[in-house]
Amino acid sequence: MFSAHTDLASLLLLPARDAAALASAGLDTPAAVLAHFPKRHEDRRRFDDFPNQETSHAVCLRGLVIDASLKFAGSQRRIYEVVVMNGMGGVFGSGKITCRWFNMPFIQKIIVAGHEVIVHGKVKDANGRLIIDHPEFEILTDDGEASIHLDRIVPIYRNISGIAQRRLREIIHLLLHQIDPATLESSHKLSENSTRAAAFQKIHFPESIEQAQSARRRFALEEFFTLQLNVVWRRSRNAERKGRLLGNRTTYLKQFYASLPFDLTGAQKRSIKEILADMRTPRPMNRLLQGDVGSGKTFVAMASMLLAIDSGCQAALMAPTQILAEQHYLTFCRWLEPLGIRLALRTGNRDESSHPEPEGEPQIIIGTHALLYDSVSFRDLGFVVIDEQHKFGVAQRASLILQGVVPDVLVMTATPIPRTLTLTIYGDLDVSVLDEKPPGRGKLVTALRVAAKQPDVTKFVKEQLKQGRQAYLVYPLVEESEVLKAESATEAFPKWQKRLSAHRVGLIHGKLRPEEKDAVMQQFRQGDLAALVATTVIEVGVDVPNASVMVLHHAERFGLAQLHQLRGRIGRGEHKGYCILLTDGKNPEALEKLRVLEQTSDGFEIAEADLRLRGPGNVLGTLQSGLSDLRFSDFLADISLLREARELADQTLAADPHLDGIHRAMRDLIRPTDHPFDLPTTA
Repeated sequence: MFSAHTDLASLLLLPARDAAALASAGLDTPAAVLAHFPKRHEDRRRFDDFPNQETSHAVCLRGLVIDASLKFAGSQRRIYEVVVMNGMGGVFGSGKITCRWFNMPFIQKIIVAGHEVIVHGKVKDANGRLIIDHPEFEILTDDGEASIHLDRIVPIYRNISGIAQRRLREIIHLLLHQIDPATLESSHKLSENSTRAAAFQKIHFPESIEQAQSARRRFALEEFFTLQLNVVWRRSRNAERKGRLLGNRTTYLKQFYASLPFDLTGAQKRSIKEILADMRTPRPMNRLLQGDVGSGKTFVAMASMLLAIDSGCQAALMAPTQILAEQHYLTFCRWLEPLGIRLALRTGNRDESSHPEPEGEPQIIIGTHALLYDSVSFRDLGFVVIDEQHKFGVAQRASLILQGVVPDVLVMTATPIPRTLTLTIYGDLDVSVLDEKPPGRGKLVTALRVAAKQPDVTKFVKEQLKQGRQAYLVYPLVEESEVLKAESATEAFPKWQKRLSAHRVGLIHGKLRPEEKDAVMQQFRQGDLAALVATTVIEVGVDVPNASVMVLHHAERFGLAQLHQLRGRIGRGEHKGYCILLTDGKNPEALEKLRVLEQTSDGFEIAEADLRLRGPGNVLGTLQSGLSDLRFSDFLADISLLREARELADQTLAADPHLDGIHRAMRDLIRPTDHPFDLPTTA
């Protein structure tokens, strides 16, 4: 028996070649190798029947390679094909599957006729032939180790360069029986029912799929506990910091309320009260304002910043794009300049002369990343608003916050986050939710159209433009792509100019220079352009109340949350809004996704559906939350597991607040933080 933390190469348990390959993958100890968990398991006590039609899910087949050949498609494309037949020979040819690999010539040296193989993949019909493209495969041999490769629940791992799947399985099986079980235990023993050594055995070589899932859940709890311990640690450290007291004067806020021709929603008033309560406490505020598109986050931010400047400090709002910063600035000017509030705009990429500096020191400064530069100086920055905060890097957010003296911080997002993820992603922040929309907004209708005819779409857009409305014509690509078969915005622009020849049509996308984008948006805002051919550059912050039509081409290529953000650009005025989702209908999963948007306009429901349909990994990637490297991200939808991890973390720090007593060993779990709200500052 040896320790799980011994250097693998020094044990001389494995051939040097295997040890070197594992070390190259970062697996240099037995514990690290055992933590290379299976990505899935195959029940090799039985295999799927060879199908006679394409499948909607992956199948696992065992058969004999009866033919193998290298084919050419043009001068650049080589295709290696093998024909696999099941042991029974099949009926009417149903016992054959063709597996093929594109431009992977080394495969022909690995798998040849006569091999008995296991293949895993989704079957499709290609001109009457049943095909699996780039399947996972394993060649079966009689090597005396069949007990761990066949007739049981078998682990399937992510590939490690230099080590075949079969060999990796053998190495892990060997290590499990050579390691001292006691050295696998950790400082955070979360289960009294079984040891970690037993959990490792069950996750790698389970007796049932249920046993493997139970072991995965145990390790997921460990991972989430570590995550939540760091979250609670940051929250506790922030509570110990001395902040500044703001919000005792409400003169500006009262004037602001009196100037509004409408009443704020109950959710807006509730959020402002929550923010005000934070500002009046001696600890720095760290609050998230989460609201669906059109829920009125800007007015909450405005009210909060007025409370701050009434206390004598400055306030800053940082937005991720010039378009959004410009939009915020114009909105703030409209509502706050009549109150005598001094406003300034800083974008760095535009001619500021069109927005002259206020007389005297600005009280509120709105800008993009330009706020981080030396050219922008603050006398006393006491309140920071970061809009669409996930679009900024941690260092950028921290840089702005550090320009103040322990400022209160409000981060905002218009991306609805599944309720099951909020605890994890924003677990160290207090959260305010805007779950109402202001009155007076036009009704928004969303319609899915499969293989719609272009003349019909054009006719509808023309009818809306004749009524004085404006339209967005959105495409997923800026320019033509050789990889993706989808029309681009630049390709479509001249076509729409011709179709809508009686109207002026503009083009906007991310490759335009900032001043060009600004000019186009200004023309659209003023009504000089009737239609705008665009990419997702208009996704956030564009507010043109007269725009009531959006046609989303190749809608299947957008994520659900992104589609919801895009359609939030219409229906912002009094007129009825129309969002048309165009798709070719070839992908059933895409149709299911798009129908969700037809059925609901609730961003939180859509976020939950996005989580269900695409999985946490994709959703986290979209959110840029920094959590997409979680090993057990599939358990993020398990709210009971998240709550259990949070409760354990709370209990741990309640018993040992600084992890220097009975839980001293857990101090190693606290990661050096680059969190923007955990900064060593003093008032």
